[in-house]
Amino acid sequence: MIADPPSPLEEPLGPNPAWPDRELERAFWRYETALMADDVAALDDLFAASTTTLRSTGGATLVGHAHIARMRAARGGAPQRRLTRVHLRNLGPGCTLVVAESIRPTGSTGVQTQVWELLEGRWQVTAAHVSSDGPGEEWRAATIRLLSGSDSTIWRVPPGSSPLVSGRPGGPLTGASVAVKDLFAIAGQQIGGGTPAWLAQAPTEQRHAAAVELLTQAGADVIGIAHTDELAFSLAGTNIHYGTPPNPAAPGRIPGGSTSGPAAAVATGAATIGLGTDTAGSIRVPAAYCGLYGLRTTHDDVPRRGLLGLAPSFDTVGVLTRDIATLRAASAALLPTSAPTAVTRLIFAPALLALAEQETQTATIAALRAIPADVSQVHLDPEELETWFTAFRIVQQAEAWAMHGGFVSHHGESLDPAVRERFRTGAQVSAQAVTSARTVLDHARDQLRDLLDDAALALPTTSAPAPVRDASEEEIATARAGTLRLTCLASLAGFPQVSAPTPRVGPLPAGLSLIGPPGSDLSLLDMLDR
Repeated sequence: MIADPPSPLEEPLGPNPAWPDRELERAFWRYETALMADDVAALDDLFAASTTTLRSTGGATLVGHAHIARMRAARGGAPQRRLTRVHLRNLGPGCTLVVAESIRPTGSTGVQTQVWELLEGRWQVTAAHVSSDGPGEEWRAATIRLLSGSDSTIWRVPPGSSPLVSGRPGGPLTGASVAVKDLFAIAGQQIGGGTPAWLAQAPTEQRHAAAVELLTQAGADVIGIAHTDELAFSLAGTNIHYGTPPNPAAPGRIPGGSTSGPAAAVATGAATIGLGTDTAGSIRVPAAYCGLYGLRTTHDDVPRRGLLGLAPSFDTVGVLTRDIATLRAASAALLPTSAPTAVTRLIFAPALLALAEQETQTATIAALRAIPADVSQVHLDPEELETWFTAFRIVQQAEAWAMHGGFVSHHGESLDPAVRERFRTGAQVSAQAVTSARTVLDHARDQLRDLLDDAALALPTTSAPAPVRDASEEEIATARAGTLRLTCLASLAGFPQVSAPTPRVGPLPAGLSLIGPPGSDLSLLDMLDR
């Protein structure tokens, strides 16, 4: 429930919550815009006109505004880049350290460190240092050599010499390869569902799932069928039958699930696109854990024909990619062709940020600063959020039992104990409890629809980075509980949510998410790719 007063729903509260000084924020973005446009005059104006102004790069330092201006005029522009994180440290009154991290189209990364000072009423740069890394794709090629396309923890049906399903020539996704989660029908194959007992009784499919058809019609090749957590009822990415897929972005840690196999296939470079499902976070969590882009699409906007579901009120199709351009192309192939709902601004709720661990909170704010948009702060009642989460879990578990209770009754002992227990909890939910929970969810959906309207809600994708592979059941459960309270919002509302791999917690990837109103899927990507 939105805290009193109920209107307006958003409250600017002065500066952008991610930037303590609005004029510094504006000056920073003027600099970034001028840099990408090679607007030399604007760049010169934003550097302090002093003989002591510093700019360092490549092992050399220029001292004085005049020398810096001459260098800038002669270099012919800076390489194109996109900011991923912006860090601020207050050095005293009227003096702030700004560290901006970026990525270039080649995959190389860079860091720009600036000291901004308030001089005669204007924020200007008095010292700067620029550094860049080598090509970012070299590690991926090495990983592919190490982890071949036959890794049995990734694939149930591994890539062969030719695609399982060839894409239509000349489509927008021609040349792209797809790892399909083992919940989608592919003609001539079985659906395995992440458990050998399901596979043993599964029929051979006669027709491709609708989502598979849409991607192949757009030109993408389906190269293999990748593992899922058992019947998609897990966020960990572990599987007692087939093993835990690798996480090359965070070696020694779990990949997240339940779209675990496709996530690993994309993260290792074995596939371009991971086709998966998301009920309570099964696209978004592996995206955050594996350093990928992931989109949970608007509920029911992508047909679910040919999909082995879990909880139909929340099941939706999603995609994973390594870059936002591929995510846009794949999403456009899946989504309706009608004009997307536009989002034009960002909102941010401290109550949601507080659900994440402190380091993840800090990383989320740094990533949020890198989006050139105004951010309004909104208030969400933590107790009401918990009520929504409880109602979501009641309905999800009841629907999961209704969907798979017969199978679990006969084959439950073959399932991971934690997965088995989730299903059996659903068996205990009464019809009255489900009815009451759906009433709560209807109210929550209305509240979120009013809150978002033309806005995107920014939040951490997960409560923390990926747990280690040998984490205890208790540690996995704790991570799951914290993360579900973040992922359940888009799920219970049926709204789209994109996760971007822009935050970092030390060396570990994390996710910054944007939730938008129904139909805003592609507009959310535009917001990230400004």
